[in-house]
Amino acid sequence: MIEPGFTLWFTGLPCAGKSTLASGMGSALVRRGYRAETLDGDEIRANLSRGLGFSREDRDTNIRRIGFIAHLLSRNGVIAIAAAVSPYRATREEVRQKHEAPFIEVFVDCPLEELVRRDCKGLYARALSGDISNFTGVSDPYEPPISPDVHLHTDAETVEESLARVLEALERRKLIGR
Repeated sequence: MIEPGFTLWFTGLPCAGKSTLASGMGSALVRRGYRAETLDGDEIRANLSRGLGFSREDRDTNIRRIGFIAHLLSRNGVIAIAAAVSPYRATREEVRQKHEAPFIEVFVDCPLEELVRRDCKGLYARALSGDISNFTGVSDPYEPPISPDVHLHTDAETVEESLARVLEALERRKLIGR
């Protein structure tokens, strides 16, 4: 019998900490003996969604692809950990509805001022100067979750604190053991 899987979906603005948290969560779950696979939005875009731009249609296509892979993994007993901006509520909800396994939405929340200060990839400076158009959170919308399963505040929490909060939520839902 295959142990049940689930999808852990990290959403938030660029540089909010999604990839860092997803990677840390993957490591924590593997240390606990679970099968987990991390699906990083940037890696998926580079390998499976090459050629897509940043129009709403292309962004939605990319998120649907990540969602499809997460769906396949989770229904086969793997914990799928997705880290993608996924800016549109309707598309995130569409992905959730197509899942047979539990879908846990984690909002990685960080104020724009802090993201601009961090500017981990140098993208905010370019977007604010007009060099990058359709940049989520600057010149393109981000629709935050209305009722995320877990709401993290990466400007006020350490990575370890955020990871502990996600693990606690998974334990409360009995998706993982203590």
